Amino acid sequence: MIKGIDPHRYRYPSRRSLVYGSRGMVATSHPQAAQAGLDVLKKGGNAVDAAVATAAALTVVEPTSNGLGSDCFAIVWKDGRMYGMNGSGPSPKLLTNDLLKRSGLDRLPQMGWFPVCVPGAVGAWAALARRLGRLGLSESLAPAVDLARSGVAVPPVVAHNWDLASVKYDKQADNPELASWFDTFLPDGRSPKPGQIVKLHNHARTLEAIANSDGESFYRGEIADRIAGFSKKTGGLLDLPDLGDYRPKWVEPISVNYRDTTVWELPPNGQGLVALLALGILDGMEAGEWDDPLAVHRRIEAIKLAFADGQRYICDPDRGDIPVEELLSPDYLTSRRDLIGDRAIRPEAGDPHSGGTVYVAVADGNGTMVSLIQSNYTGFGSGVVVPGTGIALNNRGLGFSMEPGHPNELAPGKRPYHTIIPGFLSRGDEPIGPFGVMGAYMQPQGHLQVLTGMLDHGMNPQEALDAPRWQWTGGLDVTVEPSFPSDLAQALERLAHRVSISLNSDSFGRGQMVFRTSDGSLVGATEPRADGTVATW
Repeated sequence: MIKGIDPHRYRYPSRRSLVYGSRGMVATSHPQAAQAGLDVLKKGGNAVDAAVATAAALTVVEPTSNGLGSDCFAIVWKDGRMYGMNGSGPSPKLLTNDLLKRSGLDRLPQMGWFPVCVPGAVGAWAALARRLGRLGLSESLAPAVDLARSGVAVPPVVAHNWDLASVKYDKQADNPELASWFDTFLPDGRSPKPGQIVKLHNHARTLEAIANSDGESFYRGEIADRIAGFSKKTGGLLDLPDLGDYRPKWVEPISVNYRDTTVWELPPNGQGLVALLALGILDGMEAGEWDDPLAVHRRIEAIKLAFADGQRYICDPDRGDIPVEELLSPDYLTSRRDLIGDRAIRPEAGDPHSGGTVYVAVADGNGTMVSLIQSNYTGFGSGVVVPGTGIALNNRGLGFSMEPGHPNELAPGKRPYHTIIPGFLSRGDEPIGPFGVMGAYMQPQGHLQVLTGMLDHGMNPQEALDAPRWQWTGGLDVTVEPSFPSDLAQALERLAHRVSISLNSDSFGRGQMVFRTSDGSLVGATEPRADGTVATW
């Protein structure tokens, strides 16, 4: 058993059953991506090789959420220690506020070249495989190459998101920067239907070039030349020096203790700090019942205060001073906790010195475990696809602040505030396992809700993922899923929250978990809000 996380106990109705295994497990949002990772485990790879294989496969089977132009973050437990990988890229060196103004813009647009940052996922895969893997990048990418070339039957959720994207991008049909998106993802002039087989031959060739060069071609070779060439031809800012200078960063994960469990996240420029701040605030308060209005109110207020601090301080750590230790100190968490009363408030950042995704959880039979997440940010990203490559570029620049003097202010060669965050749990010196919830600014809120469900309210991992969710969207506004208890929503309104029901299930996140039990087995869970699965061995 896992103390505080009982995988056999069903306190609330669950839509799916937990999955058990012993020699390896992969949980992610698409069955064939999970199978790709499991195949690599069976070929002798470890959890790192399997995570890379799954991540690469997800760029093929779920292009609506990620791609070869994505960023990637990971937490790895291997041989008794924790590793952190920050695979986010900086803005182009030519991108400046002055350039935006001369272009008639006061902020970065969602589509086109302006919001594109250097893609970090490929570099992160190569670095992870090189340092912590067993098989090498070429073998780990082979399943993704096969999927891209042989074709994938599109599942329902992916088909739905593809259709939404086609409507969105259709408004940009005359934009030459986006022409290749239509050629790549709408070759028949429409989005694929559920069950339709989609083949991505250009994507397969690019994956092979990445595999054969250990990722180098993407940043300092033929692929880099094609990216930079298309950028120059269509008025983009991304250039060969931006790509050639890029290296992913190994970082030390950060943590807080919550109910005797250590919760791990990656440090900024990711927003994992927000989840840790909220949990640190709540750790000194009574948990209450899951559906107790006051307990839910406290969770909402804690995440609001955490976001206020996160959006004030999180930035590229190479370009700003982020007071992580001070923010997570007991005195500061107490000062933030004291702000929570019995009425909803509009949060403001404190002063600690005074006191948008796919997710992969993997474990092998030898103790290595991986929490990995990657994203283009908004759906397919910027809409810029490099012709003949299948590379859909991110729009991560949208994470920058346009406020002059802000630590996260837009600047050349700088990494923006990043929403994607992998999570990991441990107790004492023993790992429990990886967990994650996708969905832009929902991610820390999802982390908070699934962890409090398990650690405070006795839910098993699947129940915690299934439970109806809320999302703070700013000010006093909170949206809830249609399945959220109506009496609880009404009680929150009496506490001054403005509650509304959202029919968009995608906005509430999609998560997975793989934990190791005290019996030595593995237990996995995946979201009912996605086409996900847990593949086990």
